[in-house]
Amino acid sequence: MVEASAAKSGGGSFKDKEKPVEVRLSNIIAAKAVSDAVRTSLGPKGMDKMIKTSNGEVIITNDGATILKHMAVLHPAAKMLVDLSAAQDVEAGDGTTSVVVLAGSLLGAAQKMLSKGIHPTTIAESFQRASHKATEFLTDVATKLDLADRESLLKSASTSLNSKIVSQYSGLFAPIAVDAVLKVIDPATAINVDLKDIRIVKKVGGTIDDTELVDGLVLAQNVVKSAGGPTRIEKAKIGLIQFQLSPPKPDMENQIIVNDYRQMDKILKEERQYLLNMVKKIKKSGCNVLLIQKSILRDAVNDLSLHFLAKLKIMVVKDIERDEIEFICKSTGCKPIADIESFTEDKLGYADLIDEVQASGSRVVKVTGVKHVGKTVSILCHGANSLVLEEAERSLHDALCVIRCLVKKKYLIAGGGAPEIGVSLRLQEYAKTLRGMEAHCFQAFAEALEVIPITLAENAGLNPIAIVTELRNRHALGETTAGINVRKGAITNILDENVIQPLLVSTSAIELAAETVKMLLKIDDLVQTR
Repeated sequence: MVEASAAKSGGGSFKDKEKPVEVRLSNIIAAKAVSDAVRTSLGPKGMDKMIKTSNGEVIITNDGATILKHMAVLHPAAKMLVDLSAAQDVEAGDGTTSVVVLAGSLLGAAQKMLSKGIHPTTIAESFQRASHKATEFLTDVATKLDLADRESLLKSASTSLNSKIVSQYSGLFAPIAVDAVLKVIDPATAINVDLKDIRIVKKVGGTIDDTELVDGLVLAQNVVKSAGGPTRIEKAKIGLIQFQLSPPKPDMENQIIVNDYRQMDKILKEERQYLLNMVKKIKKSGCNVLLIQKSILRDAVNDLSLHFLAKLKIMVVKDIERDEIEFICKSTGCKPIADIESFTEDKLGYADLIDEVQASGSRVVKVTGVKHVGKTVSILCHGANSLVLEEAERSLHDALCVIRCLVKKKYLIAGGGAPEIGVSLRLQEYAKTLRGMEAHCFQAFAEALEVIPITLAENAGLNPIAIVTELRNRHALGETTAGINVRKGAITNILDENVIQPLLVSTSAIELAAETVKMLLKIDDLVQTR
């Protein structure tokens, strides 16, 4: 009884029943296991993971979100970390590994506090407050960025690319990412970027060096040349159709028995006439390039209609995927046409030139000089094999997301573990002004932030204790931009190395990690449902 009253008055340490302790411990261990799995892939010297999917496909990547997405995670608490990484991917697009490593470290700190007898709710709420404080401190040290400052944008895109497999191509990818984003927004007024306006087209063949930015539209499909139609059209009027240029078929399987050859001729003539009328109608509207959506029910085009189209000098590209339609319409200004009756001139798009070009062993259709310049751009990505190509696309996506972060929140901070150590020191100072359990929790949160520089040093093969101690010392002496230079294996001014990142990546990582940890700490029971 005495013990209970002591606990109530806050004097004694908190001791929970057996089951909640077990549940909390199991959640923390499961989540830390996930965090340790991706920890080795953090930073420029991080290792890559090879993932074999259930259908036998192989993926090589070191993007945290991709690794976790393919991981077969069974424990519900570990699934929360997978969702956390996906949330960071949506919010910032970069820092998906850091956010999971950070959450794992915070859970480790929370576990120590729980064993000391601090109440889980106290820890959870203190961590939440500490994360807001950390965001404040980060914003204090951030420098404002102007979107016209191309140099800084390039540096931050390069920093994101440096931790990827394709890091040696950061000099090529960074300008592509920066130009692509700047082309689809108005730098003076933009507050967000819709990455759907930037389309990455992958083609196996050539090397990554052949990757290029196309101001317009690139189609991975080839021009249909079997009937001898044109492959290059200037002053193109583009029609995008969703119906088929082939004779209609009944929906059900049925047979027609023709026992008279005159009727046979009649059927063939009808078919010919039906197609000819359709093609004439298309030509009448002034259309000279026809894009045909992929069709499941019957052939999108047959040889006869291709022959007619070739005679009328209309270029044909078939098998346009359904998810490409919106992008094509936005780029060229055409509208999808679902029926031949509604095929009119006002639904056509316009481009100066449509040309099928041979580029490093593969053919693509390039549409340039489109009507709405500046609404969309395409990036044509080449690679020696599909593994490299997939990873190049993911890396480019991350670089585009970094630029998007800078458009959303126009602030930059240093990279290389510098901001984490800086915030950690300031939080420790701040913790001294607090009283009671909260001071302990703030202290633990501050120490947990050091996991990022420790992991960077470990992955680069340096001595983490020596490096982080020196880093802390430099920051305490007022060198706020001192960071871990993994190339030289020493502590240097990280801005000289051009390692900078958007403020949004770090702030959202800290806030999301703290939120997830708070949720995990508040769980005290696992209930199975039938």
